[in-house]
Amino acid sequence: MNVAVIIAGGSGHRMGQDIPKQFIHVYDKPVLIYTLEGFQRHPQVDAIEVVCIKGWEELVWAYARQFGIDKLKWIVTGGETGQESIRNGVFALEGICEDDDTVIVHDGIRPLVDSEVLSDVIAKCHQYGNAVTSLPYNEQIFIVDDEISTTSYIPRETLRRVSTPQAYKFGKLDWAYHEAFEKKIGIYGSSYANTMMVELGERLYFAAGSDKNIKLTTKDDLKLFKAYLNADPSTWLK
Repeated sequence: MNVAVIIAGGSGHRMGQDIPKQFIHVYDKPVLIYTLEGFQRHPQVDAIEVVCIKGWEELVWAYARQFGIDKLKWIVTGGETGQESIRNGVFALEGICEDDDTVIVHDGIRPLVDSEVLSDVIAKCHQYGNAVTSLPYNEQIFIVDDEISTTSYIPRETLRRVSTPQAYKFGKLDWAYHEAFEKKIGIYGSSYANTMMVELGERLYFAAGSDKNIKLTTKDDLKLFKAYLNADPSTWLK
């Protein structure tokens, strides 16, 4: 079984709106529904769980009914941090998922995940036990010496940009979140499932990525999202 865990537990203060950004309507549809539709359409995704900001759970159920997201099976209340939200989602699948099932973790505010990326993440996870969406890094990275100058850089060929979706075998992911929260490893700041895994000593495997898989953080990101939606679908949207 392949289960998508969609993280929609954030409040989205940086967007400067009155409601969480995953519930902002773009052309009469919430951002979160655009995200869920990508997983709803994918033939290899068997079920969806949404980790939702507290108090918005019933609205998510209502939107799912309105827009035909019938793969949505569970809604779990999020935590105070992103890692707590993912943990809550993973722990809620205990007794539901088998150890060898694949769990696909994805940000609810990345509404343009495409079918090829999802397929590759699932395939790589089945092959290696985990997979993280990634892209080459195309800019030069310099190391700061004294805030105003530098004498060294990191070759960009040694770098990869990693985002979501990410996929893990359920047994390993469940173990990792128990281990991390018990030992306080990889759960603070901007930590996510992938960085936590590395801090726990796990090797991660790269899967395909897409520059269109943007994260909606600011108003400018919303403008870019609208531009993609208005582009010729035959050129990029499956």
